[in-house]
Amino acid sequence: MNSKRYRGLIFLVLMAVFSVSMSACSSGTRLPRLASDAVILAFGDSLTFGTGAEPSESYPVVLEKLISRRVVNAGIPGEVTGEGLSRLPKVLDKEKPALMLLCHGGNDLLRRLDQQQTAHNLRAMIRLAQERRVPVVLIAVPSPGISLSPPPMYRQIAIGLEIPLEEKIVATVLSDGSFKSDYIHPNATGYRRMAESLATLLKKSGAIE
Repeated sequence: MNSKRYRGLIFLVLMAVFSVSMSACSSGTRLPRLASDAVILAFGDSLTFGTGAEPSESYPVVLEKLISRRVVNAGIPGEVTGEGLSRLPKVLDKEKPALMLLCHGGNDLLRRLDQQQTAHNLRAMIRLAQERRVPVVLIAVPSPGISLSPPPMYRQIAIGLEIPLEEKIVATVLSDGSFKSDYIHPNATGYRRMAESLATLLKKSGAIE
Protein backbone atom coordinates (compact mmCIF):
# COMPACT_ATOMS: atom_id res chain seq x y z
CA MET A 1 0.00 0.00 0.00
CA ASN A 2 1.52 3.35 -1.01
CA SER A 3 1.90 6.12 1.59
CA LYS A 4 -0.77 8.38 0.04
CA ARG A 5 -3.39 5.64 0.13
CA TYR A 6 -2.34 4.70 3.67
CA ARG A 7 -2.76 8.28 4.88
CA GLY A 8 -6.18 8.41 3.27
CA LEU A 9 -7.23 5.23 5.05
CA ILE A 10 -6.00 6.56 8.41
CA PHE A 11 -7.95 9.78 7.84
CA LEU A 12 -11.17 7.85 7.16
CA VAL A 13 -10.68 5.73 10.28
CA LEU A 14 -10.10 8.82 12.43
CA MET A 15 -13.19 10.51 11.00
CA ALA A 16 -15.29 7.45 11.77
CA VAL A 17 -14.03 7.36 15.36
CA PHE A 18 -14.73 11.08 15.71
CA SER A 19 -18.26 10.65 14.36
CA VAL A 20 -18.99 7.84 16.81
CA SER A 21 -17.65 9.95 19.67
CA MET A 22 -19.81 12.89 18.64
CA SER A 23 -22.90 10.72 18.42
CA ALA A 24 -22.27 9.31 21.87
CA CYS A 25 -21.72 12.78 23.24
CA SER A 26 -24.74 14.53 21.81
CA SER A 27 -27.41 11.87 21.80
CA GLY A 28 -26.23 8.39 22.69
CA THR A 29 -25.00 8.83 26.26
CA ARG A 30 -27.35 7.09 28.64
CA LEU A 31 -28.50 8.45 31.98
CA PRO A 32 -29.81 6.51 34.98
CA ARG A 33 -33.58 6.28 35.22
CA LEU A 34 -34.95 9.02 37.48
CA ALA A 35 -37.31 7.93 40.24
CA SER A 36 -40.64 9.70 40.48
CA ASP A 37 -39.42 11.59 43.57
CA ALA A 38 -36.01 12.43 42.12
CA VAL A 39 -34.66 15.97 42.47
CA ILE A 40 -33.05 17.63 39.44
CA LEU A 41 -30.70 20.55 39.99
CA ALA A 42 -30.76 23.25 37.30
CA PHE A 43 -27.51 25.13 37.94
CA GLY A 44 -26.39 28.22 36.09
CA ASP A 45 -26.75 31.94 35.62
CA SER A 46 -29.56 34.18 34.33
CA LEU A 47 -30.56 31.69 31.62
CA THR A 48 -31.42 29.26 34.40
CA PHE A 49 -32.84 31.89 36.74
CA GLY A 50 -35.27 32.97 34.01
CA THR A 51 -34.34 36.62 33.44
CA GLY A 52 -36.69 38.09 30.85
CA ALA A 53 -39.79 36.17 31.95
CA GLU A 54 -41.91 35.64 35.03
CA PRO A 55 -40.53 33.24 37.68
CA SER A 56 -43.19 30.70 36.74
CA GLU A 57 -41.95 30.80 33.12
CA SER A 58 -38.29 29.91 33.69
CA TYR A 59 -37.08 26.75 32.01
CA PRO A 60 -36.69 24.80 35.31
CA VAL A 61 -40.29 25.51 36.31
CA VAL A 62 -41.62 24.52 32.88
CA LEU A 63 -39.42 21.41 32.78
CA GLU A 64 -40.72 20.33 36.18
CA LYS A 65 -44.26 20.33 34.80
CA LEU A 66 -43.23 18.49 31.63
CA ILE A 67 -41.41 15.60 33.34
CA SER A 68 -43.25 15.40 36.68
CA ARG A 69 -40.01 15.60 38.69
CA ARG A 70 -38.95 18.35 41.09
CA VAL A 71 -36.51 20.75 39.41
CA VAL A 72 -34.60 23.13 41.68
CA ASN A 73 -33.80 26.48 40.07
CA ALA A 74 -30.28 27.38 41.20
CA GLY A 75 -29.61 30.14 38.71
CA ILE A 76 -27.83 33.36 39.71
CA PRO A 77 -27.97 36.27 37.21
CA GLY A 78 -24.59 37.71 36.30
CA GLU A 79 -22.60 34.82 37.76
CA VAL A 80 -19.39 33.70 36.06
CA THR A 81 -18.13 30.13 36.16
CA GLY A 82 -15.53 30.82 38.84
CA GLU A 83 -18.28 32.01 41.17
CA GLY A 84 -20.46 29.08 40.20
CA LEU A 85 -17.65 26.66 41.02
CA SER A 86 -17.35 28.16 44.50
CA ARG A 87 -21.12 28.04 45.07
CA LEU A 88 -21.84 24.57 43.74
CA PRO A 89 -20.63 22.30 46.58
CA LYS A 90 -23.07 23.74 49.13
CA VAL A 91 -25.93 23.54 46.64
CA LEU A 92 -25.17 19.89 45.86
CA ASP A 93 -24.93 19.01 49.53
CA LYS A 94 -28.19 20.80 50.31
CA GLU A 95 -30.33 19.53 47.43
CA LYS A 96 -28.79 16.05 46.96
CA PRO A 97 -29.98 15.88 43.34
CA ALA A 98 -30.26 12.76 41.21
CA LEU A 99 -29.24 14.79 38.13
CA MET A 100 -27.68 18.17 37.40
CA LEU A 101 -28.41 20.34 34.37
CA LEU A 102 -25.44 22.68 33.93
CA CYS A 103 -26.00 25.80 31.83
CA HIS A 104 -23.10 28.13 32.54
CA GLY A 105 -20.40 30.19 30.86
CA GLY A 106 -22.46 32.88 29.16
CA ASN A 107 -21.19 35.69 31.35
CA ASP A 108 -17.60 34.51 30.89
CA LEU A 109 -18.11 34.79 27.15
CA LEU A 110 -19.77 38.21 27.40
CA ARG A 111 -16.88 39.50 29.52
CA ARG A 112 -14.32 37.84 27.23
CA LEU A 113 -12.73 35.93 30.07
CA ASP A 114 -10.10 33.33 29.30
CA GLN A 115 -11.87 30.35 27.71
CA GLN A 116 -9.34 27.85 29.01
CA GLN A 117 -10.17 28.96 32.54
CA THR A 118 -13.89 28.82 31.76
CA ALA A 119 -13.50 25.27 30.45
CA HIS A 120 -11.51 24.35 33.56
CA ASN A 121 -14.27 25.72 35.80
CA LEU A 122 -16.97 23.84 33.90
CA ARG A 123 -15.04 20.57 34.13
CA ALA A 124 -14.48 21.14 37.85
CA MET A 125 -18.21 21.69 38.39
CA ILE A 126 -19.04 18.51 36.52
CA ARG A 127 -16.49 16.53 38.53
CA LEU A 128 -17.88 17.90 41.80
CA ALA A 129 -21.25 16.46 40.83
CA GLN A 130 -19.79 13.18 39.59
CA GLU A 131 -17.85 12.72 42.84
CA ARG A 132 -21.25 12.72 44.53
CA ARG A 133 -22.54 10.25 41.93
CA VAL A 134 -24.72 12.90 40.32
CA PRO A 135 -24.94 12.58 36.51
CA VAL A 136 -24.67 15.81 34.54
CA VAL A 137 -26.21 17.17 31.34
CA LEU A 138 -24.20 20.05 29.88
CA ILE A 139 -26.07 22.84 28.09
CA ALA A 140 -23.96 24.89 25.69
CA VAL A 141 -24.38 28.64 25.33
CA PRO A 142 -23.31 30.59 22.25
CA SER A 143 -20.56 33.15 21.96
CA PRO A 144 -21.75 36.72 21.36
CA GLY A 145 -21.79 37.68 17.69
CA ILE A 146 -23.64 37.20 14.45
CA SER A 147 -23.32 33.42 14.19
CA LEU A 148 -24.40 32.67 17.78
CA SER A 149 -22.60 29.33 17.82
CA PRO A 150 -21.29 27.68 21.00
CA PRO A 151 -17.50 27.63 21.41
CA PRO A 152 -15.86 24.21 20.87
CA MET A 153 -15.07 23.87 24.59
CA TYR A 154 -18.57 22.62 25.36
CA ARG A 155 -18.30 19.75 22.90
CA GLN A 156 -14.78 18.94 24.04
CA ILE A 157 -15.86 18.84 27.69
CA ALA A 158 -18.83 16.62 26.95
CA ILE A 159 -16.74 14.17 24.94
CA GLY A 160 -13.92 14.11 27.46
CA LEU A 161 -16.20 13.52 30.46
CA GLU A 162 -18.67 11.33 28.53
CA ILE A 163 -21.79 13.29 29.41
CA PRO A 164 -24.83 14.29 27.36
CA LEU A 165 -24.65 17.67 25.64
CA GLU A 166 -27.54 19.89 24.58
CA GLU A 167 -25.64 21.96 22.07
CA LYS A 168 -28.25 23.72 19.95
CA ILE A 169 -31.27 24.92 21.90
CA VAL A 170 -29.90 28.11 23.50
CA ALA A 171 -28.35 29.26 20.22
CA THR A 172 -31.58 28.43 18.38
CA VAL A 173 -33.68 30.42 20.83
CA LEU A 174 -31.36 33.43 20.89
CA SER A 175 -31.17 33.55 17.09
CA ASP A 176 -34.95 34.13 16.81
CA GLY A 177 -36.29 37.50 17.92
CA SER A 178 -39.71 36.05 18.69
CA PHE A 179 -38.11 33.90 21.43
CA LYS A 180 -36.11 36.70 23.11
CA SER A 181 -36.86 39.33 25.72
CA ASP A 182 -33.60 41.18 25.00
CA TYR A 183 -30.26 40.61 23.29
CA ILE A 184 -29.11 37.79 25.57
CA HIS A 185 -32.22 36.43 27.33
CA PRO A 186 -35.18 34.35 26.16
CA ASN A 187 -38.78 35.29 26.80
CA ALA A 188 -41.40 32.89 28.15
CA THR A 189 -41.71 31.17 24.77
CA GLY A 190 -37.95 30.78 24.51
CA TYR A 191 -37.68 29.26 27.97
CA ARG A 192 -40.46 26.84 27.10
CA ARG A 193 -38.51 25.78 24.04
CA MET A 194 -35.47 25.14 26.25
CA ALA A 195 -37.55 23.06 28.65
CA GLU A 196 -39.09 21.04 25.82
CA SER A 197 -35.68 20.33 24.29
CA LEU A 198 -34.29 19.16 27.63
CA ALA A 199 -37.33 16.97 28.26
CA THR A 200 -36.72 15.33 24.89
CA LEU A 201 -33.04 14.78 25.73
CA LEU A 202 -33.95 13.19 29.06
CA LYS A 203 -36.37 10.83 27.33
CA LYS A 204 -33.87 9.85 24.65
CA SER A 205 -31.15 9.25 27.24
CA GLY A 206 -33.41 6.96 29.29
CA ALA A 207 -33.73 9.22 32.34
CA ILE A 208 -37.53 9.39 31.99
CA GLU A 209 -40.11 7.49 30.01
